[in-house]
Amino acid sequence: MRFLERERATLAKLLPDLDPALRETPLMELERPSSTGVRLFRDSGGPGLLVPECHQGRGATALDALRVQRAIGSRSPSLAVGTTMHHFSMATLVGLGHLGGQSDGLEWMLIEGVASSNRIIASGFAEGRGGAGILEPSMTATVTEQGVRINGVKRPCSLARSMDVLTASVMVPREDGQGEELAVALVPAESEGLSVSAFWSSAFLAGAESEQVTLADVLVPPELLLRTAMPAGQLDELQTAGLIWFQALMTGSYLGAASALVERVLLNDRIPEHERVRLFMETEAAMAAAEGIARRVDAGDLGESALAQALCVRYSVQDALARIVPRAVELLGGLNFMTSDEVGHLAACANGLSLHPPSRPRMTEPFAGYLADRPLAIG
Repeated sequence: MRFLERERATLAKLLPDLDPALRETPLMELERPSSTGVRLFRDSGGPGLLVPECHQGRGATALDALRVQRAIGSRSPSLAVGTTMHHFSMATLVGLGHLGGQSDGLEWMLIEGVASSNRIIASGFAEGRGGAGILEPSMTATVTEQGVRINGVKRPCSLARSMDVLTASVMVPREDGQGEELAVALVPAESEGLSVSAFWSSAFLAGAESEQVTLADVLVPPELLLRTAMPAGQLDELQTAGLIWFQALMTGSYLGAASALVERVLLNDRIPEHERVRLFMETEAAMAAAEGIARRVDAGDLGESALAQALCVRYSVQDALARIVPRAVELLGGLNFMTSDEVGHLAACANGLSLHPPSRPRMTEPFAGYLADRPLAIG
């Protein structure tokens, strides 16, 4: 087994044009706000990665997707982080399709449209709000004769500049008049009242296009509103599955950024063998833990226990990266750091995993309760 061999082989199998294109583009060009990375992802068929082959997608398993995200992260951390949010939206839509029990329903027609036309989906779900479930609405909706009018703000919203569609969760009255139900609105990027404005001012991960998206009285027609027929509190299974996907793919993306540094160490024969082997082993151990989560997803194990393990793995990988990245930078030496922006940039990007929700401090009390046999809450 060579370093990143499985990951790049998986990427080559599923999206054969992407890795060569990324490899030929300088890292710092891919990391700029005007990066071509998202376009390369789109042109290679990346939007359909998680869509079943029967719906014109690439049919990637969770293990495949994890390896793809690590491979992409080793070429462009921004692209890996940004596209994780697209995959998160797609996994949620696929989950809604299965929840409805209709393989020929509206959800599947929309999913197939994403794959066949290589549409980019941005996530307007509330995964960044403390104490909120991933589908708990952060936007308001008003039902009219023409459809649903939505107001709200999502920031940061990855892929904001390149998105074709924004997904957003809203509460709407049930069609039978019996209370409210959760729905997922698909908002075309060209919708009147939708605007994108600057938000991300950091140079790190700038290529992920994480900006502010504002919806001001945006009309969503009925055919672009996916009703769940269930109140928000009963979507625990879907929310749990979405969080597991999110943790696994984000972990893979940041492991990719760190792996880009480790790869530079492994290719430098002036660095002592024991140092190279040590970094290799610790990085691969972290990836093996993440693969364990992906295998549970592929086995259909998407319950509370799997979510607890996914969070534990994510936090343990954060700790591993806190050891791996500084050591790799030290071994590469001051000359590499001083003569190129790449080493410092990759090191800074690899630290971003700790910034994604739910943060470890907010999960301390919920995990203590879980260890005492109480249900796992998300802080």
